[in-house]
Amino acid sequence: MNEDKKTLFINGKEVEFTNEINLLEVMRKNGFNVPTFCYRPDLKPFGACRMCVVEIEGRGIQTSCTMPPEIGLKIQTNTERTRRIRKTVLELLLANHDRECTSCDKSGNCDLQKYAEEYGIRQIRYAKKKEFDEIDDFNPSIVRDPNKCILCGACVRACEEFQGHAVLGFANRGSKTVVQPMAGKKLCEVDCVYCGQCQAVCPTGALTIKSSVERVWGEITNKDKKVVAQIAPAVRVAIGEIFNLKPGENSIGKINTALREIGFDMVFDTNFSADLTIMEEGTEFLERLQNNGTLPMFTSCCPAWVRYLENLHPDMLKHLSTCKSPQSMLSPVLKEVLPLKFPEITRENLVVVSIMPCTAKKAEATRFEFSKNNILDTDLVLTTKELGRMIKEAGIDFAKLEPTKGDSPFGEYTGAGTIFGASGGVAEPAVRTAYEVATGKPLSDVDIKELRGVHNRCRDVEFDINGSKVVVRVVSTLKEAEKSIQEIKNGTAKFHLLEVMACPGGCVNGGGQPRSCDSSLIKEKRAEGLYKEDKELPLRKSHENPEIKKLYAEFLEKPGSHKAHELLHTTYTDRLKGSYKDFS
Repeated sequence: MNEDKKTLFINGKEVEFTNEINLLEVMRKNGFNVPTFCYRPDLKPFGACRMCVVEIEGRGIQTSCTMPPEIGLKIQTNTERTRRIRKTVLELLLANHDRECTSCDKSGNCDLQKYAEEYGIRQIRYAKKKEFDEIDDFNPSIVRDPNKCILCGACVRACEEFQGHAVLGFANRGSKTVVQPMAGKKLCEVDCVYCGQCQAVCPTGALTIKSSVERVWGEITNKDKKVVAQIAPAVRVAIGEIFNLKPGENSIGKINTALREIGFDMVFDTNFSADLTIMEEGTEFLERLQNNGTLPMFTSCCPAWVRYLENLHPDMLKHLSTCKSPQSMLSPVLKEVLPLKFPEITRENLVVVSIMPCTAKKAEATRFEFSKNNILDTDLVLTTKELGRMIKEAGIDFAKLEPTKGDSPFGEYTGAGTIFGASGGVAEPAVRTAYEVATGKPLSDVDIKELRGVHNRCRDVEFDINGSKVVVRVVSTLKEAEKSIQEIKNGTAKFHLLEVMACPGGCVNGGGQPRSCDSSLIKEKRAEGLYKEDKELPLRKSHENPEIKKLYAEFLEKPGSHKAHELLHTTYTDRLKGSYKDFS
């Protein structure tokens, strides 16, 4: 017998535990399903909802999410007392809850709805004690419905622990307690960056994605419009989960087919413009290195990160790359180039729909900088979850679809473009290209694994480029990014390039992705799916993409040219001045 073996007892069964932080994780690992609203593996335990109570011999009723495992504990998960407590909690929550489930965006994916069904809640013994409040629907990304809030605090903790931002917080006491932005303001009136992590962890319909589904259906059914789609890298390894496929399974071919069956006229891949981003951003970085430009340079692909700087650190905007994000590069390219190649297409009748893992992309698309003659470059943005809804509405059996390829002229991409969806996935392609362009020599190994890691939120990697030491830093979450900003301000920063993704683990864990908050392994599987595609593609460096070369030869001249700057670069706004308005 192994004396180091640590065991306890769950419902009479002896089970082993190792490094689990609480009893809830031990129970889940061993197949014991205990309900919870407030617990999320990537957030600190809170113990607010009381749904995860268990009965422990000698200790009585305990919340399993806040209690660490101990050798020899005897735990009962399903006693008369635990069932009564959970049913009472559910009834109290439902008493003040807007129970219009059929019209709720999270119907079918709501924990409160699920547990009410599981525990047979048919009648509510308690009277409603509050009046319904106004719904906050005044921003392009997130809808906040306080009438569906159960005060679990998951959104408050996500905002603070991931972004260090505390946009949402508890107000008042007792029965009058609410979760709201500061002073009861709307999300668009505070420094919200629309990352969507709050709604990603919300177990009810209190926080949801602002849907563009009906508007997209309207454009598709309009015979006077040509509707095209662009698909972000992270979408392909997550959408399958909506249709019971495994996390990380690459479904890009099925997505292409589904979009055509829905009614899209053409389908393109944002991986192409990720390659384009590397050409422009890599060129800009090398110019800054060689000409004593402002360093460190920040990547600019994450709109939540850009908005964070505009809101809170406008003095840091000079560090931000002038490159648009891949979404905002491909859209103007489509609107400029497609009318030249297809006579039936004009800028006025072309509708570009972007399919993204990110709620902040909805806000990004409304920026005045990303428009021409008052026509937006990106007309509409769908999240991964919204596309899943459209596929279901169209009656498409996604799992059985035959895969098809994207359309030309922007159908080819490299592995470098694919990995943009994972933390480190912008920095790694940038190094692949910058190194070879600067040295004229091939990298000995294009797999720069030191830059990867969806769980490690900050890492520095040093490279030798023509005898110069270049340090690349990768961070995920704005809370981690803030530490790097402070290093720059106090003069201790030793890095030259800073990649920031606001969502933990990168876009694979974006606010518009299918629910991943219940398992920290899901974003890891999604990232593995992207790196697998990168490994299998014949070309793995952005500067080797033949269609990128052709676009420069026929239209953009060269990376960093005047034409390229006109179409692919932008300026940023000091939002502290309070004068900026967008199309939303």
